[in-house]
Amino acid sequence: MEWIIKTLKSAPELAIFLTLALGFAVGRIKIKSFSLGNVTGVLLMGVLIGQLNFDISPTVKSTFFLLFLFAVGYSVGPQFIHSLKKEGIPQIIFAVIVCACCLLMAWVAALIAGFSIGEAAGVLAGANTISAVIGVATDTINQLSISSDQKQEYINQIPVAYAVTYIFGTAGTAWFLSSIGPKLLGKDVDQKISEYEKNLGGAVGDDDPSLEEAYDGTTFRAFKITSDFFNQEKSVDEVEKALLKDGWPVYIERIRNKKGEIIQDPTPNIKINKGDIVVFNGPVDTLLSDEKQIGEEVADIELLDFKAESLRVIVSNKEMSGRTLRSLKTLKQRHGVIIRKIHRGNTTLPLLGNVKIERGDILELEGRKVDVDRFASYIGYAERPTQVTDLLYVGLGIFLGGLLGSLTLRTGNIPLSLSASGGVLIMGILFGWLRSLHPTFGAVPESSIWLMNNLGLNIFIAVVGITAGPAFIEGLKASGVSLFIAGVFVSIVPMFVGLMLGRFVFKFNPAITLGACAGSRTTTAALGAIQDNIHSKVPSLSYTTTYAIGNTLLIIWGVVIVLLMS
Repeated sequence: MEWIIKTLKSAPELAIFLTLALGFAVGRIKIKSFSLGNVTGVLLMGVLIGQLNFDISPTVKSTFFLLFLFAVGYSVGPQFIHSLKKEGIPQIIFAVIVCACCLLMAWVAALIAGFSIGEAAGVLAGANTISAVIGVATDTINQLSISSDQKQEYINQIPVAYAVTYIFGTAGTAWFLSSIGPKLLGKDVDQKISEYEKNLGGAVGDDDPSLEEAYDGTTFRAFKITSDFFNQEKSVDEVEKALLKDGWPVYIERIRNKKGEIIQDPTPNIKINKGDIVVFNGPVDTLLSDEKQIGEEVADIELLDFKAESLRVIVSNKEMSGRTLRSLKTLKQRHGVIIRKIHRGNTTLPLLGNVKIERGDILELEGRKVDVDRFASYIGYAERPTQVTDLLYVGLGIFLGGLLGSLTLRTGNIPLSLSASGGVLIMGILFGWLRSLHPTFGAVPESSIWLMNNLGLNIFIAVVGITAGPAFIEGLKASGVSLFIAGVFVSIVPMFVGLMLGRFVFKFNPAITLGACAGSRTTTAALGAIQDNIHSKVPSLSYTTTYAIGNTLLIIWGVVIVLLMS
């Protein structure tokens, strides 16, 4: 053990990675459905290992924190900018009010309890589960006109308050929104949500899937044409229109005529006769229900042996923006293509007929390669699997963001500045938005975003915990109870205000209100709990816009809370 400690002392970078490993191990431990999470686990292990008094350069945590902030901004950039459209304004205003309430409650709690600047920033970070506030507040404290010892004391207090308030901030918020929230939104909440789903093109009732979700059963099937419908030859176009009815498209992909010839890519005018074998692409239930109108299913292995493709596509064509899924069902460029999923930010949207597509969304497409490639080129840019990250784009974004954050205005002795961290966040948003408009450059794969997010934040948190370790226990003894009570207050009050705003002021549907509350507080755990409780994915529609606004404002509040307290 002495040899290990001596080695860690001589190479403190090893202590960081040991903290990461132990922190992730602790964060994964679950008691029923609750876990501390990786960030809190890393912080606590950092505090434990920090009792050995390591000396780690602050440049390490600053570097990784900037990497994390750029990844956050890059991820929410498209949703943040595109939400500024007219139809997104109510949700933006809602998110701004809720976020302002989060800041106000943290400030009021700090004043009532007599907290220091560091404790106030930690309560804001933990109660609102926004770990990035730790870094932003630290940067701002370092700019204050106070002694170095006072700065370090405040900075060491932040992780103490964060750790005490984070657990209820996560679990308490998820419980409140999923269990108490629906009861505060009036009577007949389930009925109102069902009616809203119906208006979006879904169906009421658990046993009846929504229209677009019927595609989950899509498959390629071969049928021999025997129906009397084909007593006179029919064109491909006529057959597809006949099978469309009130449902979703059924596409003809290949034909084997009576001579045994295979038509690889049938055009709308190609004729189909009795005795031909045709490969259909469409919802299974539609094909089976229309079997009498088509014929009998056969196993023509050769005819069914063709290349199909699954592809993720970034929507960049401005003509696609605002179009509903329903309006795309007969779009000629879409012929033969199934939309499997719609990703917006870190959320998957429900596949309902009146859900609107926005630029920056990522669609998962499936179909024959030629069809998928055609539709992909029309709607935007194919996101081919790649391991290559455009580090020129990342490096330039962080550099320019740092320059932006270095601009400072002074009001008396108080410096007004975004700080390097705030500047990098804003530049990340801008660069993410530009990427959604012009996807040919600036590629940062999801795996890279995940690594930048998790490695960047957790190395920063590890260094914070290790550095604050010696003073952590004393701070916990001195203010632990009051910090926890303040955290409950700061976590719950803004959510209650949000529920009342959604119900009485904005008059949102209950599902939209719940999703907007979770998004404004950036609590993905709460979103999952809400959707499970009300049996609907509709809350994700409001979560995306409010998450982008909340994730940006709550991080910037790390600057504001320090200035208010100082």
